[in-house]
Amino acid sequence: MAQRILIIQGHPASDSLCAGLASAYAEGAHAAGAEVRWLRLGEMDFDPLLHAGYRDAQPLEPDLVAAQAAMVWAEHLVWVYPVWWGAMPALLKGFIDRVFLPGFAFRYRSGSSLWDKLLAGRSAELLVTMDSPPWYYRWVQGMPGHRQMKHTILEFSGIRPVRVRSIGPVRSADATRRAQWLQQARQWGTQQGRRAPVSSKNRLQG
Repeated sequence: MAQRILIIQGHPASDSLCAGLASAYAEGAHAAGAEVRWLRLGEMDFDPLLHAGYRDAQPLEPDLVAAQAAMVWAEHLVWVYPVWWGAMPALLKGFIDRVFLPGFAFRYRSGSSLWDKLLAGRSAELLVTMDSPPWYYRWVQGMPGHRQMKHTILEFSGIRPVRVRSIGPVRSADATRRAQWLQQARQWGTQQGRRAPVSSKNRLQG
């Protein structure tokens, strides 16, 4: 059985380096025999605002219903996005606010501060571009965006392991360096596509 990989392209622009990295990763994974599906957030139709928080249910647009179904289907989630002001773009954060809902991504236990991790059984990979040198983002700024995505969103929902790949500095990169990053993304996709599918135990059934 082929590995099931979902790629979430979180940059709003279709001509960005993130879009290129996502396509290169998909090419490598597909060539290695994986099944690949896409979510291109810039092309999806949804309101990124969770208007009442969790107090009232906010109906999901068809694109978000399809996104949840794709996450249920997937065994490995690949998130490709830039760091803007230390963290993810507003579009991606809005997508997560709308999709990672109680009852889908997690469920608090009655009378307890503990919770059930409803997306357990999946792994994830973050391809994150940035204008800062990755060492600076890690050691000086403390990786706030990486910590948010890995620990407080994905692992909170049971998705693990989560591998983070920092790509930068983009601002000063020439064409040769960008081509190298694209080739790396292709290799990462190939490596993941060759992996055996994860066990279906504890996974939501799609």
